[in-house]
Amino acid sequence: MAEILPIKAWRYSHFLDHKIEDLTSPLFDVVSAKQREALYQHPYNSIHLSVPRGEKPAELAADMLQSWKDKGIIEQDALPGIYVYYQYFKLSGNDRQYCRKGFICHIKAYDWNERILLRHENTIPSAVNDRIDLLARTELNCSATHGLYTDPDFILEKYMDESIKSPIYETEDYQGVRDVLAVIQDHKIIKKFLEVLDDKKVLLADGHHRYEGSLEYRKRMMANNPNHTGFEAYNYHLMYLTNTEADDLRILPTHRVLESIGLSNDEFIERLKEYFVVTPKEDPVELNEVIVGKQWAFGLYLSGNAYKLRLKPEQHQLIDWQVPQEVKDLDLTVMHYFIFQRVLGIDPETQRNYKGLSYVRNFTTCIRQVDTGAARLALITNDVSMDQVKRVCYSGAIMPQKSTFFYPKVICGFLFSSIKENEFTSATAACL
Repeated sequence: MAEILPIKAWRYSHFLDHKIEDLTSPLFDVVSAKQREALYQHPYNSIHLSVPRGEKPAELAADMLQSWKDKGIIEQDALPGIYVYYQYFKLSGNDRQYCRKGFICHIKAYDWNERILLRHENTIPSAVNDRIDLLARTELNCSATHGLYTDPDFILEKYMDESIKSPIYETEDYQGVRDVLAVIQDHKIIKKFLEVLDDKKVLLADGHHRYEGSLEYRKRMMANNPNHTGFEAYNYHLMYLTNTEADDLRILPTHRVLESIGLSNDEFIERLKEYFVVTPKEDPVELNEVIVGKQWAFGLYLSGNAYKLRLKPEQHQLIDWQVPQEVKDLDLTVMHYFIFQRVLGIDPETQRNYKGLSYVRNFTTCIRQVDTGAARLALITNDVSMDQVKRVCYSGAIMPQKSTFFYPKVICGFLFSSIKENEFTSATAACL
């Protein structure tokens, strides 16, 4: 099953006269333009490697990476390790203190058809190509994707709990989350981690584009290497792994915002009524509340007017996409089939890269974009449950793109992992 390895991580030098908070950054797909510009002002912030700018960004990142190594800005840890990563957080309107526990390691970049690493949503092709170019130039994983394994016995948590008592870093990030990183370098304990994952499948929670970039890069390298063994550095990918059985895994909804539609407001509402019960609402602030716990229910904010949409149950059988029932039953499948395909006439493939469609997590931002005229409408949805993610993954199918938002996001900059052969092999040898 899932083959994992420890990392000889590259980390910022402890001689560097900068706080780690000044060097970390959000993931490339969630960092805003305003955040990027602020982070670019710091010459050593990790954003320069994870989201490089310029006409040839991947080349620029590769040159900067080599410069940082030469100057001792980043240094490789002397010993391989499993990096324990805890995130302490609260959710809006809830006083509970959550702690998502996990660890960072290398994992083999398994092809989807091997059914060892399972995805649950589609990717956007242009974003994957950017990740391949960056990986090919730098041979560096800048940020860990997020994977899920299932262990009801919680075998590894006792080792992680002990390790986290001696943190390497402890910061508060841009999300208001307290991030704590520690490392396990005891060979016997590392073996425990490898053994527990050895009989597991892994569900990819977050980072589909980065993982697919690693997968495609591996395929290219395999094709050009007649002596391929499967143990070369290019076979591996950086991943943060958490246990699905923990009660601190949170998935937040991702709403849809459309800049324009080729229908008048009245025409759009009339077409919706063929499939949905459409109920006007006086206050758009209520839209995320009136749909909570209701299957196939959505909030619609259209040109300043608020509506609750609820699919007529008898219409559900019309879904003719060739997907398992687990996918047909999802709220977002209902949204993308009936609203995007049936009402707006946008076919599924076009939806994946549709211009003018954006994915917004923050409810207030959705409302503001419509109110300011930046968008014509916002579609508000419920979150996806962990059980739904599992059922879809194990069915072999995938959800519509941007179906889940696992919270909090992993931050970039605590560590980097190299897939340059000479920088990788010593970590591999330690486990053989």
